[in-house]
Amino acid sequence: MAENKDKKVLNVPNLRFSEFEGEGEESTIEKQFELYSGNTPSRINKELFNGTINWISSGELKEHYIYSTKERISQEAANNLKLLSVGTFVIAIYGLEAEGVRGTGSITQEPSTISQACMAFTPKGEITNEFLYSWYKKHGHVIGVKYAQGTKQQNLSYDILEKFKISYPNVKEQDKLNLFFSLIDKRISTQNKIIEKLETLIKGIAQNIVRYNKPNVRLSDCLSCSSSTLQESDVSEHGTYPVYGANGVVGYLDNYNTENEAIYIIKDGSGVGSTSYVTGKCSATGTLNILRAKEGYSLQYLYYILKVFNFEPYKTGMAIPHIYFKDYGKAKIFCPSYSKQLQYAKLLSAIDNELSAEQKFLTVLILLKQYLLRQMFI
Repeated sequence: MAENKDKKVLNVPNLRFSEFEGEGEESTIEKQFELYSGNTPSRINKELFNGTINWISSGELKEHYIYSTKERISQEAANNLKLLSVGTFVIAIYGLEAEGVRGTGSITQEPSTISQACMAFTPKGEITNEFLYSWYKKHGHVIGVKYAQGTKQQNLSYDILEKFKISYPNVKEQDKLNLFFSLIDKRISTQNKIIEKLETLIKGIAQNIVRYNKPNVRLSDCLSCSSSTLQESDVSEHGTYPVYGANGVVGYLDNYNTENEAIYIIKDGSGVGSTSYVTGKCSATGTLNILRAKEGYSLQYLYYILKVFNFEPYKTGMAIPHIYFKDYGKAKIFCPSYSKQLQYAKLLSAIDNELSAEQKFLTVLILLKQYLLRQMFI
């Protein structure tokens, strides 16, 4: 690959394939693409959503390519929408205040319609949709942060998107870039599938333990529960020991309220009932309860059982759901002999370790792609 780190040539990326040279072109989204936003058929008529035609919602634009959609509409519903051809680039334009929505987009692999929360791009110039996909993967997050409008809900519109300038090389160089990044995306997609299979395996083993054995002991007989008064505002960016909140590590302290091993369980909020297994010296914030194993019980085994435990009957509260150990602690689970618990825990933790390694490799792939996008696109 050739480098242009010193910007000696204008309108050329920092890194490009060595067989290409010369400056690229600059245009606008408006000149290069036709933009279209869809609509939502009336849900009063249920037959409109009982069909075979793809209808894309903004939450489905996670992968490079989108094939089938969660909802399919009838021909009657599609008559009031534009049917997008295969290869159309579609982005999410509503709800960009949410971290996981900004910068998302996919290329259709089936003729599709879209909701009003999406924007479709049809080429009418020299830029391919595959090139636009990668360009948007580089710039989409910043576009969402800086240019989306609205108070509670941050949205993009045609008027905003059409004005963006885009630099691009000739079609031959675009095609090579498109192939290169599609191969990276395929590897990322494969890695996601590996992770999903490992997660499914762990869940399946734990569910089978529960399904094929009769509950024989109350949770309160296996576990003790304590709470924390620590608030996120009490923690620092730097310190000796990590502090966990509902979304993982939220900061650090020079002291701790947990050592050895514990299960942290979210006791209120949207993630209520979610568990994490921790070891060593650390702390939990007040949104978590701290569970420890009583004598004769394996905490790791209990952790995997709790991951498939149904907390729904024990949730209280309308706006903000809560769970209390005094309630779900009365529920019975299956606990075999201590030696058997250790065997199950060893098996499941081995798979979990493999899962962690695969997740770390996925992070490496994503960071590599982000770096290459920054270097190979203007």
